[in-house]
Amino acid sequence: MKIGYVKISERGEMNRLLAGLAADLAAEGLALAGAVQHDIECAPEGKCDMDLQILPAGPVVRISQNLGKDSRGCRLDPVALEQAVGLTEAQLSNAAPKLVIINKFGKHEAEGRGFRSTIALALELEVPVLVGVNETNFAAFQDFTGGAAEQAGDSPAALRAWLAT
Repeated sequence: MKIGYVKISERGEMNRLLAGLAADLAAEGLALAGAVQHDIECAPEGKCDMDLQILPAGPVVRISQNLGKDSRGCRLDPVALEQAVGLTEAQLSNAAPKLVIINKFGKHEAEGRGFRSTIALALELEVPVLVGVNETNFAAFQDFTGGAAEQAGDSPAALRAWLAT
């Protein structure tokens, strides 16, 4: 079982790092599965739209919903997230990937939903998994992995070194 995690606190940086790594590895011909997030800025003071690109080449699923400018609640669209999970698991089962990248182990995964089943399936198939995780959900991630996840780093060079081990 090989599972690594990325923890970066700067807003949007983890998404950019994982999406960039996925693009580079795909361009090099590495078979990938998973999902990376692209944030689409709406306005300088507004919240961004969140799109998941299903690896290796799409489709793109918008997982955010517009709740209005004064909303304070979670904007995640759980139906769209589960659609992305289904598309990712189909790709994982059909494409024999060499790496699975999951943009985030978030609140839904911490509660037993979301990409949690995808991560488990990849590990069952003995495909290495790289997951983004934030501090809020880190304890739940550690519980889920039984402490077996390794910190993979926070730069393209560090992630490539982790992949090479």
